[in-house]
Amino acid sequence: MTLGGVLPTPAVALLAPDGGAVVSASHNPPEYNGVKFFLDGWKLDDREQQEIESLVETTTTDGGGTAHSESPDLSQRYVDLVCERFGSPLKGFRVAADCANGAMYEAAPAVFSCLGAHVVTVGNEPNGTNINVGCGATDLSLLQEVVREDEFDLGVAFDGDGDRMLAVDAAGNELDGDQILAVLALHLGVDVVAVTEMTNLGFHRLMEERGVRVLTTEVGDRYVAEALRREGGVLGGEQSGHLIYLEGHTTGDGLVAALLLCRAVVESGRPLAELTAEMPKLPQAKTNVPVRSKEISPALRREIDNVATGGRVVVRPSGTESVVRVLAEAETDKEASSLCARIAALVSRELGS
Repeated sequence: MTLGGVLPTPAVALLAPDGGAVVSASHNPPEYNGVKFFLDGWKLDDREQQEIESLVETTTTDGGGTAHSESPDLSQRYVDLVCERFGSPLKGFRVAADCANGAMYEAAPAVFSCLGAHVVTVGNEPNGTNINVGCGATDLSLLQEVVREDEFDLGVAFDGDGDRMLAVDAAGNELDGDQILAVLALHLGVDVVAVTEMTNLGFHRLMEERGVRVLTTEVGDRYVAEALRREGGVLGGEQSGHLIYLEGHTTGDGLVAALLLCRAVVESGRPLAELTAEMPKLPQAKTNVPVRSKEISPALRREIDNVATGGRVVVRPSGTESVVRVLAEAETDKEASSLCARIAALVSRELGS
């Protein structure tokens, strides 16, 4: 076993061709730490994950394992590889980067600097307890403040382990993963793209208009990656900021997504706000409902379907927290908020803690 130290999750996917493991809470606080496994650079499928979970639950040990070697140069190897495979000239381009006090705190500024960008970095002082706290892709307020106080072409924010990226335009306006994916799909000229059931209807309408086939999966970046491999696609992502580009990679990489976004702005010669405007967003409302059980019965599903008339609703249990996530989408903000509240009330009544 080789210890890599502090590395972004996608670095392990790229640098451990046989297999790798990452201890991370991803976009969550440290108390949610778990383990992400890779085999041949790819995330495990459901069956493989379940087999490992069953082993963990049934296996006992008298002691820990042993690390045979340590490779402190892995971070630099990741930086070099990202620049080589995904980099493009960024001389004079001004980027603000929020590293979430997480694993991208060294790699991201190094890559932007290597490509000639002027980069200002925040959220780059990790202490083990401040990861994702008031910064990063889960809280864009710090990045927005930095961008609005100076002149930047755009700002990017990573999550704690670096596999997600969200952005703000030059005015500090927030972009979600759907909008970023739309910009990349049009700039790269792909003919197929994979998304999840959370993706905004405005994205689907734009892709249909431009003749791009859309594959829709359940929530989870590994399902997006599986759909792309099955259909021979290279680009996909989630509204939350997991953006996957399989031309030279195997998993979601926030830094690669950020470079592709910068490249779209530079090569198009258009500001990010103008590129983003291509996709009209339908209003969405979201909430997390604390629950004692995350099992959504067929009867509750039927009730939800009966209420969800005149809009689109996604109700799903969280994979990491004791909550059920509710998303409602409609033609107006008022309709979306009202629908979300009604569905949340149903879930709380049946499953609430």
